[in-house]
Amino acid sequence: MEFKNDLFLRAHRGEAIERYPVWLMRQAGRILPEYRAVRAKLSGFKELVETPEFAAEVTIQPVDLLDVDAAIIFSDILVVPEAMGLPYQMLEQKGPWFENTIRSEEQMDLLDKNIDVEDRLSYVLEALKLTKKGLDGRVPLIGFAGAPWTIFCYMVEGKGSKTFSESRKLLYTNPVLAHELLSRITDVTIQYLKAQLVAGADALQLFDSWAGILGREQYAEFGLTYIEKIVDAIPKVPLTVFSKGAIASIPEITKLNCTTIGLDWNMSISETRGLIGETKTLQGNLDPCVLYGSESVVEQETIKLLKSFKSQRHIVNLGHGVYPDIDPEKVKVFIKTVKNYEI
Repeated sequence: MEFKNDLFLRAHRGEAIERYPVWLMRQAGRILPEYRAVRAKLSGFKELVETPEFAAEVTIQPVDLLDVDAAIIFSDILVVPEAMGLPYQMLEQKGPWFENTIRSEEQMDLLDKNIDVEDRLSYVLEALKLTKKGLDGRVPLIGFAGAPWTIFCYMVEGKGSKTFSESRKLLYTNPVLAHELLSRITDVTIQYLKAQLVAGADALQLFDSWAGILGREQYAEFGLTYIEKIVDAIPKVPLTVFSKGAIASIPEITKLNCTTIGLDWNMSISETRGLIGETKTLQGNLDPCVLYGSESVVEQETIKLLKSFKSQRHIVNLGHGVYPDIDPEKVKVFIKTVKNYEI
């Protein structure tokens, strides 16, 4: 397909770019009044995720309102465990909550086998199709999934946690069960990401939000082993791996068969670039809290970030998702500064 703006894809592939592309994780969401207006029509977050026409509408909003260089489908990483037979609720002010958890062989029986991923997640795939049509080639569309370790954490813990101690405990008390659950999550995720590509995604991102709670050896065994299976199973498309907090594991992460490595704001761009040379693109990694600063602070910090790249192989983003109480005008300053910066 011909794109009016394909900077994002060219940066993934290491092709020549006239400026750095920019988008934000969680750009479709609560920072935008227009998003809140759509959300107000519905019972809650999950209904928005599960209603393709509304999910498509809020996916396109940041392209229209913030002038970003890519759209990312509005969805949730927890649609995967739900498709596997473990439904969740999204509680206001509290986050995700699962009535059932997987902590034993008996509880593994709660999960369905041989599921039809395209059927169970048809609402996401329909949202991708509608979004693709609505974007009309203006910018590429990103599909995504949670990495197996992060999905595992929610399925074992049943909710968010500062420590995910139940999840980490299982790695020591029943590693065989842990690997079985991670393998099943991986298989479903591969099917899901392939289906997203068919439905219209131009690029993919794996979010390993809780990578940083594991040590280097454990993350290699219980995290990267399964990410590697996913990226090796996906056709050659622009694919970003974002392992938040896994600073010690950067040398292993850079060896993955993906086009792009996402960096959080604590990760060093120069050190990572030193490991990979020009073989991969980096994405990130402005501290989201910079956007609470004045417009001049946002501009100064963004320029400082841009000057640190030392390579055209970079996609500008935050080091994590944009926080919901950040002023959209500050986001626009960030984006405008990137767009006005001459490489």
